[in-house]
Amino acid sequence: METTSPANLYYTKDHEWLRLDGDTGTVGITDHAQHQLGDVVFVELPEVGDTFKAGESFGSLESVKAVSEVYCPASGEVVQVNEKLKESPEWVNSEPYGSGWMIRIRLYAPEERQHLLSAADYAILVQQEER
Repeated sequence: METTSPANLYYTKDHEWLRLDGDTGTVGITDHAQHQLGDVVFVELPEVGDTFKAGESFGSLESVKAVSEVYCPASGEVVQVNEKLKESPEWVNSEPYGSGWMIRIRLYAPEERQHLLSAADYAILVQQEER
């Protein structure tokens, strides 16, 4: 399976992505991750004001196959939650880099992005996992 990862995003080894906009970051799961999960039927997300450290679980996705934790790619405070996923969890599958985003965080340490993967490095990770 070949997936394309947008070049303007940062990626985790756990298959989350981070889109930076100043000191705010939007977080979701990658196309590869949603394919692995299968059809998402329920999304559990945090509350606005919750804080997370990089690598800490901020919610979960329930699919027809399993329940999977979702991890924060950078430390910060949740400033917005994609409430529309409660009624339309399938957006995680159909639009993982668009309407399927999960949270927006105010970054505590924007330099943490240096520990994330570029799109090219993420593509190598996915290829290695598929072997």
